[in-house]
Amino acid sequence: MSLSGKVALITGGAKRVGAAITRRLHSQGCNIVLHYRSSLSEAQQLTDELNRHRAGSVVLAQADLLQTESLPSLVEAALKAFGQLDILVNNASSFYSTAMGEMDEASWHDLIGTNLKAPLFLSQAAVPALREAGGCIINITDIHAERPMKSYIIYSIGKAGLVAMTKSLARELAPIVRVNAVAPGPIAWPEDNPDFDEAARREIIAHTPLQRGGEPDDIARAVSFLVQDGPFITGQILAVDGGRSVRL
Repeated sequence: MSLSGKVALITGGAKRVGAAITRRLHSQGCNIVLHYRSSLSEAQQLTDELNRHRAGSVVLAQADLLQTESLPSLVEAALKAFGQLDILVNNASSFYSTAMGEMDEASWHDLIGTNLKAPLFLSQAAVPALREAGGCIINITDIHAERPMKSYIIYSIGKAGLVAMTKSLARELAPIVRVNAVAPGPIAWPEDNPDFDEAARREIIAHTPLQRGGEPDDIARAVSFLVQDGPFITGQILAVDGGRSVRL
């Protein structure tokens, strides 16, 4: 399956793992709808960079994913710019701790909203276009969806729901639209998070069989594989974690 001329909508596509996915799919011929919420500077910089390589191949689409009514506008942006939508990558995510006794409804709405609710309703909005194109959905989950991280209760619940959503939609949308997920491990350490200081990172790496952290492009390569080289794969969760999940 050639990706030349295919159209991908990538949420949170301006930074970190999202930017790596954007760059890799673009390098393989995709046109990109790059979603951002507040990272306009990074999104514009990446868009300008990629459009210098291939003019008119990337467009920006701003939306707050917590505002469900705004989600169809992202699909409409793809159809307006390129006339089709072949690939949806649900990458955007909130990530922070919510220990027992510290949880509140605001955290619930944010973490469940970005990690589960938005991917579900954006996928629903994208289904007609994806069916027409014979496309696919890739969700970015987490190895801690199955083995929860201490003190990250709501986040872990959200990602567990996203795993269930992946499998449910794979059944619901077959045989036309495939739905899979990539579950990262120790990749792109969280910024400004005291739970992942240097000592914590060393401990995580020590319990990772490959004895190193991964790179954002490791996730991008897995996304590319599921999109391009996995036509008989659906409903699967691909762990890209250096083997860490086997030692949790």
